[in-house]
Order: sequence, then C-alpha cells, then structure tokens
Amino acid sequence: MAQTRVIVYGGKGALGSAVVNLLKSKNYWVGSIDLAVNESADANVIVKPELSMPEQESEVSSKVGDLLGENKLDGILCVAGGWAGGNAKKIVEAADSMWKQSVFPSVITASLASKFLKEGGLVTMPGAQPALDATPGMMGYGLAKAAVHHLTKSLAAKNSGLPANTTVVATLPVTLDTPMNRKFMSSADFTTWTSLDYVAELFEQWLQGAERPVSGSLVQFITKDNKTELVIA
Repeated sequence: MAQTRVIVYGGKGALGSAVVNLLKSKNYWVGSIDLAVNESADANVIVKPELSMPEQESEVSSKVGDLLGENKLDGILCVAGGWAGGNAKKIVEAADSMWKQSVFPSVITASLASKFLKEGGLVTMPGAQPALDATPGMMGYGLAKAAVHHLTKSLAAKNSGLPANTTVVATLPVTLDTPMNRKFMSSADFTTWTSLDYVAELFEQWLQGAERPVSGSLVQFITKDNKTELVIA
C-alpha cells in the first residue's frame, strides 16, 4: 500500500508539531513548511518571511515539487497563524502582521493544492471562531481569519481549480491549548480550550476519509469541560 503523504503548513508551531508527531507515529510521510525546521518531519521547506506572497509561493512550490517528484499529496494541512490585538487605532500594523501570518500561508496552500494534491484529497485552513462575528478588540486578526473563511468556501465551489472531490475545511477553534496561550492567559478556564492532540487526531481521521465535513465547511471547535463538540457554522 502506498504511503500516505501529507504536508503541514506551519509544521513547527505548537499545533503543527502535534500534527507532525501524530502523523509520523502512524507512518505517514510528512513534510513541514515553516520559518524553522521541524526535526521530526521527513522533509522541510523553509519560508523566507521577507519575501512577497508571489515570491514565497514560487519558492515553496518549487521546493515541494522537488520533494515529491512524481508523487502526489493526500492532504495539505495549513495550521499557520498568529494573533494580534488592537482596534482601529492599531489596525494597520496588526492587519499587516496577520495578513502575512494567516492569509499568505492559506493562499499558498490553495496554490499548492491545485498543483500537488491527489483527487479526493484533504485541505484544511486556519480559521477562527471569533471571526464569525465582529472583533473590535482584534480587528486585524478578525479581518485575516474572515478572509481565510471566504477562501475556504471559494475553494470548495465549482471551478475552484482544485482536483476533483477535494475536501476543503476551515477549522475554527475558540482557543487552542498551547504553551504560549497558557503563558499569556494563565488565569483562563483551560477546560474550555481545545487540546492540540484532539485536533491532530481529528485531522488524521479526516485524512482517512472518516466523518469528513462537507467541503467548504467552517467547523467550530466548541470545548466545554475538556470535551470538544464540532459545530458547522
């Protein structure tokens, strides 16, 4: 049986590392795209953040093509992102930062999927549950995540340029249980935070074709008492 091949965009971050580790434990071939190397991955593509989006895409696409050769990917899991607060008084800097951290990787993921994904493959995009509504205290963040939600729906629509029967899903957590979030929100109720292992296991389930949401779905992760429910927005 051919080895399942997956690329994790943002594979060195907290969630990306959890996903890489789980997939490696299940004998997947896993490539990581990020600003730094993930030693656990089978292959790494390093992004140069100073480049424009077209320059990043060109370089990343060329390197991914070299890594894959004649092979195609079963999935591209984009988990890249970040966070920035601020209202209209801070929107320019925050929006610029969030665009580069969330929208650039999502757009490049879409381009990679059009070239390297198998028919029936899986693409996940890094949305956010708060961006379904107004985000006055984090305008740049909400703006970028809303763009990712729109991209997800467009990629799932007819004539999107993706291979036949591709499933494109945006993941919309409220708060992920990462070390950085615990550090900066130490007094929060952690029982409402979604565990990284849960997300990684869910991705693996979807890669196997089990209980995949309808393509174009914005999947909210609603966690209460350490149990997560998936709610389609």
